[in-house]
Amino acid sequence: MIDFSTLSSTVTNPTLFSVFYAFLLSFVLGSALAVLYIKTFRGLSYSRNFLHCLVLCPILIAIAMHAIGDNIARGIGMVGTISLLRFRTDIKDPRDMLFIFAALAIGLASGVHAYSIAVVGALCFTMAVLVLARTPFAHGPQYDALLRLNLVASDTQQRELEQVLSSHCRNYNLVSLREMGQGDVLDFAYHVKFRQGKEKEAMVREVKGIRGAKAVNLMMQEAIVEI
Repeated sequence: MIDFSTLSSTVTNPTLFSVFYAFLLSFVLGSALAVLYIKTFRGLSYSRNFLHCLVLCPILIAIAMHAIGDNIARGIGMVGTISLLRFRTDIKDPRDMLFIFAALAIGLASGVHAYSIAVVGALCFTMAVLVLARTPFAHGPQYDALLRLNLVASDTQQRELEQVLSSHCRNYNLVSLREMGQGDVLDFAYHVKFRQGKEKEAMVREVKGIRGAKAVNLMMQEAIVEI
């Protein structure tokens, strides 16, 4: 039977079992964080690389904390080494940044052998995210897909497009509109919420049937792509 008293080692003199446990705990909690992110995600797409970051980041932080220990010189050297790297990833969503900080905190706590803080903190963070994801005040307008198409710049064709959307969608919202060429063609992007029982393929066929409609593309929310 495993003797869990071996987990009470210090950062200065860690045991082999405590080091392995720190890395394993970082991996498990980071994976749980990634699953939580997927289950509560409300956008049209998310990045697989970002999910990998949430899983691997706690392990790397735990490794760094074990390597530094309580040695100030090592800590300064680690900061100097990291400063040589240039991170050019642009994180546009503040929620993604919070998940990265959560992954860093889990790895930090595991690396200094504060296992109870890592577990309890991860549980509290999970409960808070689930509450925000399921309570009505935290929900904005939810859409099923993103519809993009090119259409001739004509009021008649635009009204016909809106009629098709109204017949198939419970809600739709124009999110972008731009001119193409000399302004004779417009590029539309709509967020759409389908009516119950309406077929998506039928709506796409009707949109394609509008005179002057080209490059019709329906991107479903469930698609996991990087845009």
